[in-house]
Amino acid sequence: MPTINVVVGTLPPSLVSYGGQVALPTLRIRFNILCELMTLSSSVAPLEKVPLETYVPPAKPSLIGLSRTEIADRLGEIGVASAQRKMRTQQLWHWMYVRGAKAFDEMTSISKEMRAQLEQHFTVDRPEVVAEQVSNDGTRKWLLRLPSGDGFQKAHEVECVYIPETDRGTLCVSSQVGCTLNCSFCHTGTQRLVRNLTAGEIVGQIMVARDRLNDWADRETPTGSRLVTNVVMMGMGEPLYNFDAVRDALLIVADNEGVGISRRRITLSTSGVVPNIIRTGDEIGVMLAISLHAVRDELRNELVPLNRKYPIAELLQACRDYPGSSNARRITFEYVMLKGINDSMDDAKLLVKLLKGIPAKINLIPFNPWPGTKYECSDWEQIEKFSEYIFNAGYSSPVRTPRGRDILAACGQLKSETEKLSVREREALRAMAMTD
Repeated sequence: MPTINVVVGTLPPSLVSYGGQVALPTLRIRFNILCELMTLSSSVAPLEKVPLETYVPPAKPSLIGLSRTEIADRLGEIGVASAQRKMRTQQLWHWMYVRGAKAFDEMTSISKEMRAQLEQHFTVDRPEVVAEQVSNDGTRKWLLRLPSGDGFQKAHEVECVYIPETDRGTLCVSSQVGCTLNCSFCHTGTQRLVRNLTAGEIVGQIMVARDRLNDWADRETPTGSRLVTNVVMMGMGEPLYNFDAVRDALLIVADNEGVGISRRRITLSTSGVVPNIIRTGDEIGVMLAISLHAVRDELRNELVPLNRKYPIAELLQACRDYPGSSNARRITFEYVMLKGINDSMDDAKLLVKLLKGIPAKINLIPFNPWPGTKYECSDWEQIEKFSEYIFNAGYSSPVRTPRGRDILAACGQLKSETEKLSVREREALRAMAMTD
């Protein structure tokens, strides 16, 4: 009978036989049974996924995303004298984040010898743009490839979205390939968690946007006459499950001598990783948004399974304790409107009651459909009633205008090419966008 070699430890004990060999017909039968058991056991989504991979840097790593101290240390490793490291670090910092230099040859204030030395050991590479889509409303979505230093590991991809408005330009940035969480209404949540992004890959998304928009010029006016004026950590992934890299990246983004976007124009959105909420205020100091979506634990347990670990009361206490929150620095509560699920007037009343005492605004999000979802968007009339009640209770309650639906760039629709949509899925999504 034909056999196949297996690695002991990769299969359950019942499948390991014949001294590490399994008969093919037996393996096939037992594998089918195993799959059925796994399907049954996975009917309740786990709270958190485990990353499938870790980042492997390329042979010549990029300096993008390193702190000044880390850059100085790298310079020391290649023989730069200690007396020169601070000056060289500042020169590199300026060329990377103020000028947007893509190669050391562009850094003309640095000697040719030093540029050659840097070129030998490092790069200033950012993620590679492999596709760009432009919506009929002006929204742009970039598919970005993240190179890996592991020859056996495929280059993964994430999506980044630019949303232009009359008074601002907002860049929606990803923090993971896939997502740790399993929010039932979110398309990204259906993906595997492949790995966390590095600080350089997070900052790199903003640099790519400025490259594509030719947005490296004026630094004098309040917004720098910039096209990218605001950054929201609302792309793929749960930022607070990649805290260190997100913190390091956003400190560079907010650095006046770096990317130069004010902390008040940077918003980090979390589904409620309570232990890292206070750390966000203390160590990053940006604006906070909470993906709330329900006012009762039993419903939020279904919509946002992380709620089983950090229930609503615990989450809202962390918001009350958030450093620096005030009427001038309100916490945004995001609430996706799901027809017949969380959009009743009783829900609106309980939402107002729950948020009492928290400097808050409520951002109502019409549900953006995707193939296979069981949810529908609330009727517009019901959304308006819900919004009006909240507004009359004293809270700002804007309804987020869906942007980029026709290019699958709207809230909850991002899904990287790591898990490609089928042609049928793409056609269905576009049909949904065209008929809304």
